[in-house]
This record gives sequence, C-alpha cells and structure tokens, in this order.
Amino acid sequence: MSNKVGFFFDLPIYYRFFKKSEKQLCIPLPKTNTMKKLFLCLAFMLSMISCINAQKKEFSKESLTKKLITLDGSEISFEKILKNHAGKVTVIEVWASWCGDCVKAMPKLKELQTNNPNVDYVFISMDKAADKWKAGIEKHELKGDQYWATDGMKGEFGKSIDLDWIPRYIIIDRKGEIITYRAIETDFEQINATLKSLN
Repeated sequence: MSNKVGFFFDLPIYYRFFKKSEKQLCIPLPKTNTMKKLFLCLAFMLSMISCINAQKKEFSKESLTKKLITLDGSEISFEKILKNHAGKVTVIEVWASWCGDCVKAMPKLKELQTNNPNVDYVFISMDKAADKWKAGIEKHELKGDQYWATDGMKGEFGKSIDLDWIPRYIIIDRKGEIITYRAIETDFEQINATLKSLN
C-alpha cells in the first residue's frame, strides 16, 4: 500500500492546469515544447532525489529514540531493538494486518526464512490497535521478534524511517550497518541475493 502520487503520469494534468491558469490570470507561459521539457526536467530531478534518499546507510537519531511496544505491553526504543540483534544479519519487516500487499507477501517471507534460518527477523506493525496486531501475528504465524508502532504509518516512527509503503524490508549486516534501507514486496529476488551474500 502506498501514499505516493504518480508524478510522471500526472504531467499532462499539471500542464493543462497551468495553461488554464495562463488564460484566467493572464500569466504568460513558455511555448508548449518548452513547457513540457521543463516538466520532464523537474520530474527527472525529483526522481534522482528520491533514488538518493531511497538507500540510506544509517538510521536517523530521531528513529533510534522512538519507542515501540512489545508483546507484553512494555516500551522499548528502536535503538535497543537493534542492539538486541547485534552481531546477526537482521531483516526488519514493517507491516500491518490490514495491508493486502503484506498478506500476499507472507508466503515469500516464509520461504525467505526457511532459506535463511540463521538470519534474525524483526516485525514492526503499523496496525491501529493492539488486538488487531496480535491477531495478525497469530493468523499469519509470524516467527520473529514482534513490535508495534502505535501511531501507524504516518506517525513519528514511520516518518523517521521514511516510510511510504508497506510491506517494507530493511536488511542489516553483522556489523550493524544498513545494507538495504528500502525494499518492498516486489524485491524478494534482490533480498534473497543480499542475504546469500551476507551468509
């Protein structure tokens, strides 16, 4: 599930909007070809910025201090969660029981776990309620450490890890370095290859 807007596909809409504004407000705009080139250039620049930000090498200080909820109801910082898995290759999945794409990806995730038994798995739920989160764990038989971000996808923790889509996968190596900051359900081939290279 995504909150992103398809910028490239909306270019014609933006262009028509500005042409309409030109007539209504008497604002002169460049000729059609020039205008299209400007929009394409802007779109390219935005896509480059997105790619640069897509794979960070370390978590922000803000994210490390955020508190998540454990299955017994206690609080734990994200930094402490990471320290609990120090020295182990770790896959973090950000998910929710209401997320259709997350559910569809479960068989691939379980296959990933079967093929990589020495890897630690951490699940961080974006569910809206604790009972939904716990019921989802039981229903999908998720094996790994379970945590809940109480404020959901658009909350402080989600923003601190640049969350714009779930399921989201993060891979950390034995040294605690981020190898993959952003992967989604269509990236399992890449995820498998990365884990194979780390084992």
